[in-house]
Amino acid sequence: MSFLKAEWRKLALANYAIDPDILKKHVPHGTELDLWNNTCYVSLVGFMFKNTKLLGLPIPFHINFEEVNLRFYVRSKYNGEWRRGVVFIKELVPKPMLTFVANTVYQEHYQTLPMSHKWVEHEDHREVTYAWKYQKEENIFTVKADLKASEIPEGSETEFITEHYWGYTQAKANTTFEYEVTHPRWQAYSVQDYRIDVNFPALYGDEFGLLCDLEPQSVMLAEGSKITVENKRKL
Repeated sequence: MSFLKAEWRKLALANYAIDPDILKKHVPHGTELDLWNNTCYVSLVGFMFKNTKLLGLPIPFHINFEEVNLRFYVRSKYNGEWRRGVVFIKELVPKPMLTFVANTVYQEHYQTLPMSHKWVEHEDHREVTYAWKYQKEENIFTVKADLKASEIPEGSETEFITEHYWGYTQAKANTTFEYEVTHPRWQAYSVQDYRIDVNFPALYGDEFGLLCDLEPQSVMLAEGSKITVENKRKL
């Protein structure tokens, strides 16, 4: 049985090209940084969990909720083949139980904060907004995009960012947990404009303060799909 089943919907992704040295201490044992066209990315990602079930059961008041995370990309070799995955610097959610379960079971870096979202369809575009409050300061990530989604081209930057199917967490100095995330190939909306007003150093540490003044290499909006998170294994 899958550990978690849900839908991930309207994923807003802002992708920053940064110096790989900034991430070295965060790379879990048994993995290495995964680059695209020799570029090291860190992504701010906002999306909605919908119809969430834990071990097959819906948990009251924890079925639909926002998440915002800061993540980067790694790979790990298994039976001679590369598994491409993500590592989370921090994941923000509005429910304390989610934070407790994720941090306890998967050794992740969840934090509970007041959060909200807004999805609006206009005549010629859609607007997707994720907002959260930290130390009384409002943070916001808004994407304005086309109304219709299309297939993600093979070999594209969007494919690289969205098609990672493994998660990795450093549990101890030489212990890494690996878990599989399953979902079909996504579609994406063409982005027209965006707004990012986030206090990166306050939320993620001074080393990520440079993101406040750095323009994203790209901003994307993926529709998402049903997903599963499988049980962890030790590398």
